[in-house]
Amino acid sequence: MAKLTFSKETYLKWFEEMLLMRRFEEKAAQLYGQQKIRGFCHLYIGQEAIVAGTMSAVTKDDNHITAYRDHAHALGCGVSANAVMAELYGKATGCSGGKGGSMHMFSKEHKFFGGHGIVGGQIPLGAGIAMAEQYLGTKNICVCSFGDGAVRQGALHETFNMAMLWKLPVIFICENNEYAMGTSVERTTNVLDIYKIGLAYDMPSYQVDGMQCETVHEAIANAATRARNGEGPTLLEIKTYRYRGHSMSDPAKYRTKEEVEAYKLQDPIERVKKTILWKKWTTEADIENIELKIENIVAESVEFAENSPYPTEDALYSDV
Repeated sequence: MAKLTFSKETYLKWFEEMLLMRRFEEKAAQLYGQQKIRGFCHLYIGQEAIVAGTMSAVTKDDNHITAYRDHAHALGCGVSANAVMAELYGKATGCSGGKGGSMHMFSKEHKFFGGHGIVGGQIPLGAGIAMAEQYLGTKNICVCSFGDGAVRQGALHETFNMAMLWKLPVIFICENNEYAMGTSVERTTNVLDIYKIGLAYDMPSYQVDGMQCETVHEAIANAATRARNGEGPTLLEIKTYRYRGHSMSDPAKYRTKEEVEAYKLQDPIERVKKTILWKKWTTEADIENIELKIENIVAESVEFAENSPYPTEDALYSDV
């Protein structure tokens, strides 16, 4: 494959999208500490290039489904920061009506099908969504994301088998941040290269650098072309890293500070920013304006969530 080149517009979009994800998650962490957000809360800080690179490589008609680390996926699909923040607050104006919370973001309008609290539960669902598109004769695909911990679920193997048998238009993304909940990949398996699992089903399977939007976009674009051409699924093990613990209640003492700092040197947002400035596509002042714009969007989302009503009692019986 020829190496893709990306435009100024793409780089600026990546920068803005990833910065929104990062600042939103940082604010969510702060609000969780203030007990404004309750329950479980899993942050995406450090992994933003996967969503940004994926979204630039697919169309708005394609479907997305993921696990419970889902705030950035919702934002990437186009759900407003207001609707995502209100959902974290459990408010009626949230994208799941305040009933899903952090782990269950949904938006039919944006073809985003969750947010799933059951580890690996979204994997067969992702194949099912792809099967529906195939049945309807569209060219749309489903991007199904899961973590390295979910790879241990039996449903993954059943799904891989059927997806290959029926050549379903699905891209399976393993977002490998190396630690599942807190147990390193090395301690759970003899197969350290997760992409090799797909090879047992003759599924095209590749390992991808998930700290760069460029490599993610290229891998997704190639897999999407295969899926649209009726050639079936692809497994992408996208190697990434989360800077925070598994959830807000995890102090992440199983990692060294040195390891975390080494990964921060590969920060995807800084990499994109460096490219933009090196190419002289914008100035430091313009970058500051983008940062200010993002801060305002996040601040507005908090105000929106604070001022939104909770669901009414009669809402208890709807959507069940």
